Amino acid sequence: MQWFEEKLLEVKRVTKVTTWWRVLSFRATILIWNKQWVIGLWVWKWSDVTIAIKKATRNAYKQQYTIPLTDQWSVLYPLEYKYKSCIVRLLPAAPGTWLKAWSSVRLVLELVWCTNILSKIIGSNNILNNALATIRLLSSYKQSKTKKTLLS
Repeated sequence: MQWFEEKLLEVKRVTKVTTWWRVLSFRATILIWNKQWVIGLWVWKWSDVTIAIKKATRNAYKQQYTIPLTDQWSVLYPLEYKYKSCIVRLLPAAPGTWLKAWSSVRLVLELVWCTNILSKIIGSNNILNNALATIRLLSSYKQSKTKKTLLS
């Protein structure tokens, strides 16, 4: 098994109200990355925080996306992606611009080591939807002919 870097994106307290009582549970969102351009995201809800984190981590290994990047650690061309009510737009930037992003988009791009990218979030501020839209947007780029690794 490959070595993965794990990052806890969010732990949220969720309450379900029924007729006679309230059921309290916690929602954990986990990001994983293996430093070979594969990233995973998963959410799990449970009554205990530690179990929710463990199960979300276990299932994140099953849901993975491949992400191509250029030699400048940037995206290939401007593109936007709509997921539910949020729109995420990523633009390539000149070398030395670094990362101009906010919220969970910044967390995803930092985890993948993107440095020269400009981003814009339109619509929702939902952390989960923005992270998932960013991952799907990054994985929708066409693969280049030469495979890039961190060691080269």
